[in-house]
Amino acid sequence: MSDTKYIFVTGGVTSSLGKGIVAASLAKLLQSQNFKVTIQKFDPYINVDPGTLNPYEHGECFVTDDGAETDLDLGHYERFLNVSTSQANNVTTGRVYQSVIEKERKGEFLGKTVQVIPHITNEIKERMQLLGESGYYDIVITEIGGTVGDIESLPYIESVRQLIWDLGRENAVVIHLTLIPFLAAAGELKTKPTQHSVKTLMESGISADIIVCRTEHELTEDLREKLALFCNVKREAIIQSIDVNTIYDVPLKMLEEGLDHVVLDKLQLQPKQSHQLGAWNDFLKRFKNPKHQIKIGLVGKYVELQDSYKSILESLIHAGADQETDLEVVSLHSEEIDLGNVDEVFGELDGVLVAPGFGERGIEGKITAIEYARKHNLPFLGICLGMQMAVIEYARNHVGLTDANSTEMDPDCKFPVIDLMESQKSVLKKGGTMRLGAWDCKIQPGTKTSEIYPSTSISERHRHRYEFNNDYLDQIFDNDFIIAGKNPETDLVEIIEYKKHPWFVGVQFHPEYKSTVSNPHPLFKGFVQASLAKKLTP
Repeated sequence: MSDTKYIFVTGGVTSSLGKGIVAASLAKLLQSQNFKVTIQKFDPYINVDPGTLNPYEHGECFVTDDGAETDLDLGHYERFLNVSTSQANNVTTGRVYQSVIEKERKGEFLGKTVQVIPHITNEIKERMQLLGESGYYDIVITEIGGTVGDIESLPYIESVRQLIWDLGRENAVVIHLTLIPFLAAAGELKTKPTQHSVKTLMESGISADIIVCRTEHELTEDLREKLALFCNVKREAIIQSIDVNTIYDVPLKMLEEGLDHVVLDKLQLQPKQSHQLGAWNDFLKRFKNPKHQIKIGLVGKYVELQDSYKSILESLIHAGADQETDLEVVSLHSEEIDLGNVDEVFGELDGVLVAPGFGERGIEGKITAIEYARKHNLPFLGICLGMQMAVIEYARNHVGLTDANSTEMDPDCKFPVIDLMESQKSVLKKGGTMRLGAWDCKIQPGTKTSEIYPSTSISERHRHRYEFNNDYLDQIFDNDFIIAGKNPETDLVEIIEYKKHPWFVGVQFHPEYKSTVSNPHPLFKGFVQASLAKKLTP
Protein backbone atom coordinates (compact mmCIF):
# COMPACT_ATOMS: atom_id res chain seq x y z
CA MET A 1 0.00 0.00 0.00
CA SER A 2 1.22 3.51 -0.83
CA ASP A 3 2.45 5.81 1.94
CA THR A 4 0.70 8.77 0.32
CA LYS A 5 -1.31 11.04 2.62
CA TYR A 6 -4.60 12.59 1.48
CA ILE A 7 -6.18 15.98 2.07
CA PHE A 8 -9.81 16.63 1.13
CA VAL A 9 -11.10 20.18 0.66
CA THR A 10 -14.86 20.71 0.83
CA GLY A 11 -16.93 23.88 0.71
CA GLY A 12 -20.03 25.11 2.47
CA VAL A 13 -22.47 28.05 2.74
CA THR A 14 -21.91 29.30 -0.82
CA SER A 15 -19.97 28.57 -3.98
CA SER A 16 -17.05 30.62 -5.32
CA LEU A 17 -15.35 30.92 -1.92
CA GLY A 18 -11.99 29.97 -3.40
CA LYS A 19 -11.46 26.30 -2.56
CA GLY A 20 -9.06 26.05 -5.49
CA ILE A 21 -6.94 28.96 -4.28
CA VAL A 22 -6.83 27.63 -0.71
CA ALA A 23 -5.91 24.15 -1.99
CA ALA A 24 -3.20 25.59 -4.27
CA SER A 25 -1.87 27.79 -1.44
CA LEU A 26 -1.63 24.85 0.96
CA ALA A 27 0.07 22.81 -1.75
CA LYS A 28 2.57 25.63 -2.28
CA LEU A 29 3.43 25.73 1.43
CA LEU A 30 3.88 21.95 1.54
CA GLN A 31 5.92 22.00 -1.66
CA SER A 32 8.16 24.70 -0.18
CA GLN A 33 8.97 22.23 2.61
CA ASN A 34 10.12 19.67 0.02
CA PHE A 35 7.00 17.49 -0.05
CA LYS A 36 5.93 16.15 -3.43
CA VAL A 37 2.37 17.41 -3.78
CA THR A 38 -0.34 17.28 -6.41
CA ILE A 39 -3.93 18.54 -6.48
CA GLN A 40 -6.98 17.07 -8.15
CA LYS A 41 -10.47 18.47 -8.71
CA PHE A 42 -13.66 16.39 -8.54
CA ASP A 43 -16.59 18.25 -10.07
CA PRO A 44 -20.19 17.15 -9.44
CA TYR A 45 -21.71 18.32 -12.73
CA ILE A 46 -22.80 15.64 -15.23
CA ASN A 47 -20.86 17.05 -18.20
CA VAL A 48 -17.99 14.69 -19.04
CA ASP A 49 -15.65 17.69 -19.12
CA PRO A 50 -15.99 21.49 -19.37
CA GLY A 51 -15.03 21.48 -23.06
CA THR A 52 -18.61 21.93 -24.23
CA LEU A 53 -19.59 24.41 -21.49
CA ASN A 54 -20.23 28.05 -22.33
CA PRO A 55 -17.53 30.33 -20.81
CA TYR A 56 -20.36 32.41 -19.32
CA GLU A 57 -21.47 29.27 -17.43
CA HIS A 58 -18.16 27.91 -16.24
CA GLY A 59 -15.34 30.32 -16.99
CA GLU A 60 -12.44 29.20 -19.13
CA CYS A 61 -11.69 25.62 -20.03
CA PHE A 62 -8.10 24.81 -19.04
CA VAL A 63 -6.11 22.35 -21.19
CA THR A 64 -3.30 20.06 -20.01
CA ASP A 65 -0.33 18.69 -21.94
CA ASP A 66 -2.04 15.33 -22.41
CA GLY A 67 -5.09 16.95 -23.98
CA ALA A 68 -7.52 16.98 -21.06
CA GLU A 69 -10.13 19.75 -21.06
CA THR A 70 -10.39 20.59 -17.37
CA ASP A 71 -11.74 22.97 -14.76
CA LEU A 72 -10.03 26.36 -14.51
CA ASP A 73 -8.82 25.52 -10.98
CA LEU A 74 -6.19 23.26 -12.55
CA GLY A 75 -4.72 26.44 -13.98
CA HIS A 76 -4.30 27.77 -10.44
CA TYR A 77 -2.67 24.50 -9.40
CA GLU A 78 -0.12 24.74 -12.21
CA ARG A 79 0.53 28.46 -11.75
CA PHE A 80 1.19 28.05 -8.02
CA LEU A 81 3.19 24.81 -8.10
CA ASN A 82 4.92 25.11 -11.51
CA VAL A 83 4.02 21.43 -12.03
CA SER A 84 1.97 20.11 -14.95
CA THR A 85 -1.37 18.43 -14.33
CA SER A 86 -3.01 15.72 -16.44
CA GLN A 87 -6.23 13.90 -17.30
CA ALA A 88 -6.14 12.25 -13.86
CA ASN A 89 -6.25 15.59 -12.03
CA ASN A 90 -9.84 16.44 -13.02
CA VAL A 91 -12.84 14.10 -12.72
CA THR A 92 -16.52 14.89 -13.27
CA THR A 93 -19.73 13.02 -12.47
CA GLY A 94 -20.20 12.54 -16.20
CA ARG A 95 -16.85 10.78 -16.50
CA VAL A 96 -17.53 8.62 -13.42
CA TYR A 97 -20.96 7.46 -14.63
CA GLN A 98 -19.66 6.98 -18.18
CA SER A 99 -16.97 4.63 -16.87
CA VAL A 100 -19.36 2.67 -14.63
CA ILE A 101 -21.92 2.29 -17.44
CA GLU A 102 -19.22 1.06 -19.83
CA LYS A 103 -18.18 -1.55 -17.25
CA GLU A 104 -21.81 -2.61 -16.83
CA ARG A 105 -22.20 -2.99 -20.60
CA LYS A 106 -19.13 -5.23 -20.66
CA GLY A 107 -20.62 -7.41 -17.95
CA GLU A 108 -17.96 -6.61 -15.36
CA PHE A 109 -20.51 -6.50 -12.49
CA LEU A 110 -21.62 -10.09 -13.14
CA GLY A 111 -25.31 -9.23 -13.39
CA LYS A 112 -25.53 -7.34 -10.12
CA THR A 113 -27.76 -4.30 -9.76
CA VAL A 114 -25.54 -1.25 -10.35
CA GLN A 115 -26.05 1.33 -7.60
CA VAL A 116 -24.58 4.60 -6.35
CA ILE A 117 -23.24 2.65 -3.37
CA PRO A 118 -21.00 0.74 -3.92
CA HIS A 119 -20.42 1.03 -7.67
CA ILE A 120 -20.32 4.81 -8.18
CA THR A 121 -18.52 5.44 -4.88
CA ASN A 122 -15.97 2.71 -5.64
CA GLU A 123 -15.25 4.35 -9.00
CA ILE A 124 -14.78 7.72 -7.29
CA LYS A 125 -12.50 6.23 -4.62
CA GLU A 126 -10.35 4.52 -7.25
CA ARG A 127 -9.91 7.80 -9.10
CA MET A 128 -9.20 9.68 -5.87
CA GLN A 129 -6.30 7.31 -5.16
CA LEU A 130 -4.99 7.02 -8.72
CA LEU A 131 -2.30 9.68 -8.40
CA GLY A 132 -1.34 8.56 -4.90
CA GLU A 133 -0.84 4.96 -5.99
CA SER A 134 1.89 6.04 -8.39
CA GLY A 135 4.18 6.20 -5.37
CA TYR A 136 5.58 9.53 -6.52
CA TYR A 137 3.57 11.90 -4.34
CA ASP A 138 3.84 12.36 -0.59
CA ILE A 139 0.52 14.20 -0.41
CA VAL A 140 -2.51 14.34 -2.71
CA ILE A 141 -4.95 17.22 -2.21
CA THR A 142 -8.48 16.58 -3.51
CA GLU A 143 -10.85 19.49 -4.00
CA ILE A 144 -14.53 18.55 -4.04
CA GLY A 145 -16.47 20.96 -6.24
CA GLY A 146 -19.82 22.43 -5.29
CA THR A 147 -21.22 22.93 -1.80
CA VAL A 148 -21.88 20.42 0.97
CA GLY A 149 -25.58 19.56 0.98
CA ASP A 150 -25.97 19.75 -2.81
CA ILE A 151 -27.68 16.64 -4.18
CA GLU A 152 -25.03 16.17 -6.87
CA SER A 153 -22.19 16.34 -4.31
CA LEU A 154 -23.51 13.52 -2.11
CA PRO A 155 -21.70 10.61 -3.86
CA TYR A 156 -18.38 12.45 -3.50
CA ILE A 157 -18.91 13.23 0.18
CA GLU A 158 -19.87 9.59 0.79
CA SER A 159 -16.76 8.46 -1.10
CA VAL A 160 -14.58 10.68 1.08
CA ARG A 161 -16.23 9.22 4.20
CA GLN A 162 -15.50 5.67 3.04
CA LEU A 163 -11.98 6.52 1.94
CA ILE A 164 -11.08 8.09 5.31
CA TRP A 165 -12.23 4.84 6.95
CA ASP A 166 -10.11 2.82 4.49
CA LEU A 167 -7.01 4.99 4.86
CA GLY A 168 -7.13 5.63 8.60
CA ARG A 169 -7.49 9.02 10.27
CA GLU A 170 -3.73 9.52 10.46
CA ASN A 171 -3.55 9.39 6.65
CA ALA A 172 -6.39 11.76 5.76
CA VAL A 173 -7.39 15.31 6.64
CA VAL A 174 -10.65 17.11 5.83
CA ILE A 175 -10.52 20.88 5.36
CA HIS A 176 -13.89 22.62 5.20
CA LEU A 177 -14.02 26.09 3.66
CA THR A 178 -16.95 28.28 4.75
CA LEU A 179 -18.12 31.88 4.76
CA ILE A 180 -18.30 34.09 7.84
CA PRO A 181 -20.65 36.84 6.62
CA PHE A 182 -20.54 40.38 8.00
CA LEU A 183 -23.91 41.95 8.73
CA ALA A 184 -23.43 45.68 8.29
CA ALA A 185 -26.65 46.57 10.12
CA ALA A 186 -25.54 44.64 13.21
CA GLY A 187 -21.87 45.49 12.71
CA GLU A 188 -20.72 41.95 13.40
CA LEU A 189 -19.53 38.70 11.86
CA LYS A 190 -21.95 35.78 12.03
CA THR A 191 -20.85 32.16 12.62
CA LYS A 192 -24.25 30.47 12.29
CA PRO A 193 -23.92 29.68 8.53
CA THR A 194 -20.61 27.97 9.24
CA GLN A 195 -22.10 26.01 12.13
CA HIS A 196 -24.91 24.79 9.89
CA SER A 197 -22.49 23.88 7.10
CA VAL A 198 -20.28 21.86 9.47
CA LYS A 199 -23.41 20.16 10.85
CA THR A 200 -24.47 19.21 7.32
CA LEU A 201 -21.03 17.70 6.72
CA MET A 202 -21.26 15.75 9.98
CA GLU A 203 -24.69 14.41 8.98
CA SER A 204 -22.90 12.87 5.99
CA GLY A 205 -20.54 11.09 8.36
CA ILE A 206 -17.54 13.41 8.04
CA SER A 207 -16.04 15.56 10.80
CA ALA A 208 -13.97 18.47 9.53
CA ASP A 209 -10.45 18.54 10.95
CA ILE A 210 -9.77 22.13 9.90
CA ILE A 211 -12.17 24.97 9.13
CA VAL A 212 -10.98 27.73 6.82
CA CYS A 213 -13.15 30.83 7.21
CA ARG A 214 -13.52 33.27 4.32
CA THR A 215 -14.12 36.70 5.79
CA GLU A 216 -13.98 40.39 4.98
CA HIS A 217 -12.98 41.29 8.55
CA GLU A 218 -10.50 39.92 11.08
CA LEU A 219 -11.80 37.09 13.25
CA THR A 220 -11.60 37.93 16.95
CA GLU A 221 -10.17 35.44 19.43
CA ASP A 222 -13.59 35.02 21.01
CA LEU A 223 -15.14 34.22 17.66
CA ARG A 224 -12.42 31.65 16.90
CA GLU A 225 -13.01 30.00 20.26
CA LYS A 226 -16.74 29.91 19.61
CA LEU A 227 -16.25 28.32 16.19
CA ALA A 228 -13.89 25.71 17.63
CA LEU A 229 -16.38 24.82 20.36
CA PHE A 230 -19.47 24.57 18.17
CA CYS A 231 -17.72 22.95 15.19
CA ASN A 232 -15.84 20.36 17.24
CA VAL A 233 -12.29 21.28 16.18
CA LYS A 234 -9.26 22.54 18.04
CA ARG A 235 -8.71 26.29 18.30
CA GLU A 236 -5.58 26.16 16.07
CA ALA A 237 -7.68 24.44 13.39
CA ILE A 238 -9.79 27.59 12.87
CA ILE A 239 -7.99 29.27 9.96
CA GLN A 240 -8.84 32.79 8.82
CA SER A 241 -8.85 33.45 5.07
CA ILE A 242 -9.36 37.17 4.84
CA ASP A 243 -9.90 39.02 1.56
CA VAL A 244 -6.61 40.07 -0.07
CA ASN A 245 -5.62 42.23 -3.02
CA THR A 246 -4.18 39.35 -5.04
CA ILE A 247 -4.59 35.57 -4.96
CA TYR A 248 -0.79 35.34 -4.73
CA ASP A 249 -0.97 36.72 -1.18
CA VAL A 250 -3.04 33.74 -0.01
CA PRO A 251 -0.13 31.29 0.55
CA LEU A 252 1.55 33.81 2.85
CA LYS A 253 -1.71 34.43 4.71
CA MET A 254 -2.15 30.68 5.15
CA LEU A 255 1.46 30.51 6.39
CA GLU A 256 0.70 33.20 9.00
CA GLU A 257 -2.36 31.22 10.10
CA GLY A 258 -0.32 28.02 10.38
CA LEU A 259 -2.51 25.99 8.02
CA ASP A 260 0.34 23.77 6.83
CA HIS A 261 1.52 23.21 10.41
CA VAL A 262 -1.93 22.00 11.51
CA VAL A 263 -2.20 19.75 8.43
CA LEU A 264 1.21 18.14 8.95
CA ASP A 265 0.44 17.60 12.62
CA LYS A 266 -2.85 15.87 11.72
CA LEU A 267 -1.04 13.68 9.18
CA GLN A 268 1.75 12.89 11.65
CA LEU A 269 4.40 14.31 9.29
CA GLN A 270 7.48 16.40 10.02
CA PRO A 271 8.59 19.17 7.64
CA LYS A 272 11.45 18.02 5.42
CA GLN A 273 12.95 21.52 5.45
CA SER A 274 12.06 25.08 6.43
CA HIS A 275 9.85 27.02 4.02
CA GLN A 276 11.61 28.00 0.79
CA LEU A 277 9.48 30.88 -0.45
CA GLY A 278 12.18 33.31 -1.57
CA ALA A 279 11.20 33.26 -5.25
CA TRP A 280 7.52 33.66 -4.36
CA ASN A 281 8.27 36.66 -2.16
CA ASP A 282 10.46 38.17 -4.89
CA PHE A 283 7.56 37.84 -7.35
CA LEU A 284 5.19 39.56 -4.92
CA LYS A 285 7.70 42.33 -4.26
CA ARG A 286 8.02 43.09 -7.98
CA PHE A 287 4.26 42.81 -8.46
CA LYS A 288 3.47 45.24 -5.65
CA ASN A 289 6.26 47.73 -6.38
CA PRO A 290 6.14 48.36 -10.13
CA LYS A 291 8.40 50.92 -11.75
CA HIS A 292 6.18 51.39 -14.79
CA GLN A 293 2.53 51.22 -15.80
CA ILE A 294 0.95 50.29 -19.12
CA LYS A 295 -2.58 49.87 -20.44
CA ILE A 296 -3.45 46.69 -22.34
CA GLY A 297 -6.67 46.18 -24.27
CA LEU A 298 -8.12 42.65 -24.01
CA VAL A 299 -10.48 42.13 -26.94
CA GLY A 300 -12.85 39.22 -26.41
CA LYS A 301 -16.39 37.93 -26.71
CA TYR A 302 -16.90 36.89 -23.08
CA VAL A 303 -15.40 39.87 -21.22
CA GLU A 304 -18.43 40.23 -18.91
CA LEU A 305 -17.08 37.26 -16.94
CA GLN A 306 -13.41 37.68 -16.02
CA ASP A 307 -13.00 33.94 -15.41
CA SER A 308 -13.55 33.40 -19.14
CA TYR A 309 -9.98 34.63 -19.71
CA LYS A 310 -8.50 33.67 -16.33
CA SER A 311 -5.25 32.19 -17.63
CA ILE A 312 -4.64 35.15 -19.95
CA LEU A 313 -5.14 37.66 -17.13
CA GLU A 314 -2.85 35.71 -14.80
CA SER A 315 -0.21 35.35 -17.55
CA LEU A 316 -0.22 39.13 -17.98
CA ILE A 317 0.29 39.49 -14.21
CA HIS A 318 3.27 37.09 -14.33
CA ALA A 319 4.84 38.95 -17.23
CA GLY A 320 4.10 42.35 -15.74
CA ALA A 321 5.79 41.44 -12.46
CA ASP A 322 8.76 40.08 -14.38
CA GLN A 323 9.10 43.47 -16.10
CA GLU A 324 8.31 45.39 -12.88
CA THR A 325 5.32 46.83 -14.70
CA ASP A 326 1.76 47.34 -13.51
CA LEU A 327 -0.76 46.34 -16.15
CA GLU A 328 -4.15 47.96 -16.38
CA VAL A 329 -6.19 45.53 -18.47
CA VAL A 330 -9.08 47.18 -20.31
CA SER A 331 -11.74 44.62 -21.24
CA LEU A 332 -13.16 45.38 -24.68
CA HIS A 333 -16.20 43.55 -26.03
CA SER A 334 -15.52 42.78 -29.68
CA GLU A 335 -19.20 43.25 -30.61
CA GLU A 336 -18.92 46.91 -29.58
CA ILE A 337 -15.85 47.74 -31.71
CA ASP A 338 -16.32 49.26 -35.15
CA LEU A 339 -14.70 51.74 -37.52
CA GLY A 340 -16.63 54.57 -35.89
CA ASN A 341 -15.07 54.17 -32.44
CA VAL A 342 -11.82 52.30 -33.00
CA ASP A 343 -9.61 55.42 -32.79
CA GLU A 344 -11.20 56.48 -29.53
CA VAL A 345 -11.13 52.95 -28.02
CA PHE A 346 -7.53 52.09 -28.91
CA GLY A 347 -5.88 55.49 -28.97
CA GLU A 348 -4.81 55.39 -25.30
CA LEU A 349 -3.65 51.76 -25.24
CA ASP A 350 -0.04 50.54 -25.15
CA GLY A 351 -0.85 47.08 -26.49
CA VAL A 352 -3.76 44.92 -27.60
CA LEU A 353 -4.42 41.22 -27.09
CA VAL A 354 -7.12 39.54 -29.15
CA ALA A 355 -8.40 36.54 -27.21
CA PRO A 356 -9.56 33.07 -28.27
CA GLY A 357 -13.19 32.18 -28.83
CA PHE A 358 -15.67 30.26 -30.97
CA GLY A 359 -18.43 31.24 -33.39
CA GLU A 360 -19.15 34.24 -35.58
CA ARG A 361 -20.42 36.69 -32.92
CA GLY A 362 -18.08 39.67 -32.51
CA ILE A 363 -15.70 38.59 -35.27
CA GLU A 364 -15.78 41.82 -37.27
CA GLY A 365 -14.89 43.80 -34.15
CA LYS A 366 -11.81 41.63 -33.65
CA ILE A 367 -10.76 42.18 -37.25
CA THR A 368 -11.23 45.95 -36.88
CA ALA A 369 -9.11 45.93 -33.71
CA ILE A 370 -6.33 43.99 -35.45
CA GLU A 371 -6.35 46.32 -38.45
CA TYR A 372 -5.91 49.27 -36.10
CA ALA A 373 -3.06 47.57 -34.24
CA ARG A 374 -1.26 46.61 -37.47
CA LYS A 375 -1.54 50.03 -39.09
CA HIS A 376 -0.77 52.06 -35.94
CA ASN A 377 2.24 50.05 -34.71
CA LEU A 378 0.34 49.04 -31.57
CA PRO A 379 1.94 45.90 -30.04
CA PHE A 380 -0.34 42.98 -30.81
CA LEU A 381 -0.72 39.41 -29.56
CA GLY A 382 -3.38 37.21 -31.13
CA ILE A 383 -4.20 33.86 -29.53
CA CYS A 384 -5.89 31.01 -31.44
CA LEU A 385 -8.94 32.74 -32.99
CA GLY A 386 -7.01 36.01 -32.55
CA MET A 387 -4.26 34.68 -34.82
CA GLN A 388 -6.81 33.46 -37.38
CA MET A 389 -8.49 36.87 -37.46
CA ALA A 390 -5.06 38.49 -38.05
CA VAL A 391 -4.68 36.32 -41.16
CA ILE A 392 -8.16 37.27 -42.37
CA GLU A 393 -7.51 40.97 -41.70
CA TYR A 394 -4.30 40.91 -43.77
CA ALA A 395 -5.97 38.90 -46.54
CA ARG A 396 -8.81 41.41 -46.78
CA ASN A 397 -7.06 44.71 -46.26
CA HIS A 398 -3.63 44.15 -47.80
CA VAL A 399 -3.74 41.16 -50.17
CA GLY A 400 -7.08 42.22 -51.64
CA LEU A 401 -9.12 39.10 -50.86
CA THR A 402 -11.98 41.22 -49.56
CA ASP A 403 -14.25 38.20 -49.05
CA ALA A 404 -11.66 36.24 -47.06
CA ASN A 405 -13.07 34.52 -44.02
CA SER A 406 -13.10 31.35 -41.95
CA THR A 407 -15.48 28.53 -42.80
CA GLU A 408 -16.36 28.54 -39.10
CA MET A 409 -18.03 31.93 -39.66
CA ASP A 410 -19.13 31.49 -43.27
CA PRO A 411 -19.08 27.90 -44.62
CA ASP A 412 -19.57 29.18 -48.19
CA CYS A 413 -17.09 32.07 -48.15
CA LYS A 414 -15.25 32.80 -51.41
CA PHE A 415 -11.74 32.75 -49.89
CA PRO A 416 -11.59 30.30 -46.95
CA VAL A 417 -8.16 31.28 -45.69
CA ILE A 418 -9.08 29.60 -42.38
CA ASP A 419 -10.69 26.20 -42.75
CA LEU A 420 -11.74 23.15 -40.73
CA MET A 421 -8.76 20.89 -40.11
CA GLU A 422 -8.73 17.86 -42.41
CA SER A 423 -8.76 15.55 -39.40
CA GLN A 424 -11.92 17.27 -38.11
CA LYS A 425 -14.05 16.91 -41.24
CA SER A 426 -15.36 13.48 -40.29
CA VAL A 427 -15.90 14.39 -36.62
CA LEU A 428 -19.55 14.61 -35.57
CA LYS A 429 -19.30 14.68 -31.77
CA LYS A 430 -18.29 17.97 -30.13
CA GLY A 431 -16.97 16.81 -26.76
CA GLY A 432 -13.23 16.16 -26.47
CA THR A 433 -12.67 15.98 -30.23
CA MET A 434 -10.75 19.19 -30.96
CA ARG A 435 -7.01 19.30 -31.54
CA LEU A 436 -6.03 19.22 -27.88
CA GLY A 437 -2.91 19.17 -25.75
CA ALA A 438 0.77 19.73 -26.43
CA TRP A 439 2.04 19.82 -30.03
CA ASP A 440 5.49 20.67 -31.36
CA CYS A 441 6.41 23.84 -33.20
CA LYS A 442 9.59 24.72 -35.07
CA ILE A 443 10.37 28.44 -34.90
CA GLN A 444 12.02 30.16 -37.86
CA PRO A 445 15.38 31.84 -37.08
CA GLY A 446 15.54 35.62 -37.33
CA THR A 447 11.95 36.16 -36.19
CA LYS A 448 10.66 38.10 -33.19
CA THR A 449 9.47 34.81 -31.75
CA SER A 450 12.90 33.20 -32.04
CA GLU A 451 14.34 36.08 -29.98
CA ILE A 452 12.04 35.49 -27.02
CA TYR A 453 11.98 31.69 -26.80
CA PRO A 454 15.07 29.92 -25.39
CA SER A 455 14.85 27.29 -28.15
CA THR A 456 13.57 27.06 -31.72
CA SER A 457 11.92 23.72 -30.91
CA ILE A 458 8.98 24.31 -28.60
CA SER A 459 5.85 22.51 -27.42
CA GLU A 460 2.62 24.39 -26.74
CA ARG A 461 -0.96 23.48 -25.85
CA HIS A 462 -3.76 23.66 -28.39
CA ARG A 463 -7.56 23.74 -28.42
CA HIS A 464 -9.07 24.33 -31.86
CA ARG A 465 -10.79 22.78 -34.89
CA TYR A 466 -9.86 25.32 -37.54
CA GLU A 467 -6.45 26.19 -38.99
CA PHE A 468 -4.78 28.22 -41.69
CA ASN A 469 -5.69 26.83 -45.12
CA ASN A 470 -2.35 25.97 -46.76
CA ASP A 471 -3.92 26.40 -50.22
CA TYR A 472 -3.46 30.15 -49.61
CA LEU A 473 0.18 30.04 -48.46
CA ASP A 474 1.58 31.84 -51.52
CA GLN A 475 -1.23 34.41 -51.66
CA ILE A 476 -1.21 35.48 -48.01
CA PHE A 477 2.39 35.31 -46.88
CA ASP A 478 5.03 37.63 -48.33
CA ASN A 479 8.22 39.36 -47.22
CA ASP A 480 6.35 41.30 -44.53
CA PHE A 481 3.61 38.95 -43.34
CA ILE A 482 5.49 35.76 -42.48
CA ILE A 483 5.18 32.31 -40.98
CA ALA A 484 7.36 32.36 -37.87
CA GLY A 485 6.59 28.82 -36.73
CA LYS A 486 5.14 25.55 -38.05
CA ASN A 487 4.36 22.10 -36.74
CA PRO A 488 7.18 19.95 -38.18
CA GLU A 489 4.91 16.95 -38.85
CA THR A 490 1.59 18.41 -40.05
CA ASP A 491 2.89 21.66 -41.61
CA LEU A 492 0.24 23.51 -39.57
CA VAL A 493 0.93 27.25 -39.36
CA GLU A 494 1.54 27.86 -35.65
CA ILE A 495 2.93 31.42 -35.51
CA ILE A 496 2.57 34.43 -37.79
CA GLU A 497 4.34 37.80 -37.64
CA TYR A 498 4.12 41.12 -39.43
CA LYS A 499 7.70 42.34 -39.89
CA LYS A 500 6.83 45.97 -40.70
CA HIS A 501 5.76 46.43 -37.10
CA PRO A 502 7.52 46.72 -33.73
CA TRP A 503 5.75 43.64 -32.31
CA PHE A 504 2.89 41.87 -34.13
CA VAL A 505 2.55 38.16 -33.31
CA GLY A 506 -0.30 35.68 -33.66
CA VAL A 507 -0.20 32.10 -32.40
CA GLN A 508 -2.52 29.18 -33.09
CA PHE A 509 -1.78 27.67 -29.68
CA HIS A 510 -2.62 28.86 -26.13
CA PRO A 511 0.53 30.17 -24.41
CA GLU A 512 -1.52 31.26 -21.37
CA TYR A 513 -1.90 27.63 -20.27
CA LYS A 514 1.83 27.30 -19.54
CA SER A 515 2.62 30.55 -17.74
CA THR A 516 3.40 30.23 -14.02
CA VAL A 517 4.62 32.46 -11.21
CA SER A 518 8.07 30.85 -11.45
CA ASN A 519 8.18 30.87 -15.26
CA PRO A 520 6.23 33.67 -16.95
CA HIS A 521 5.56 32.70 -20.55
CA PRO A 522 8.06 34.11 -23.10
CA LEU A 523 5.33 35.38 -25.43
CA PHE A 524 3.62 37.35 -22.68
CA LYS A 525 6.98 38.70 -21.52
CA GLY A 526 7.79 39.79 -25.07
CA PHE A 527 4.36 41.37 -25.50
CA VAL A 528 4.64 43.31 -22.24
CA GLN A 529 8.20 44.42 -23.11
CA ALA A 530 7.00 45.71 -26.48
CA SER A 531 4.02 47.49 -24.93
CA LEU A 532 6.28 49.09 -22.32
CA ALA A 533 8.72 50.18 -25.04
CA LYS A 534 5.84 51.86 -26.88
CA LYS A 535 4.82 53.65 -23.68
CA LEU A 536 8.37 54.87 -23.00
CA THR A 537 9.08 55.95 -26.58
CA PRO A 538 8.33 59.66 -27.04
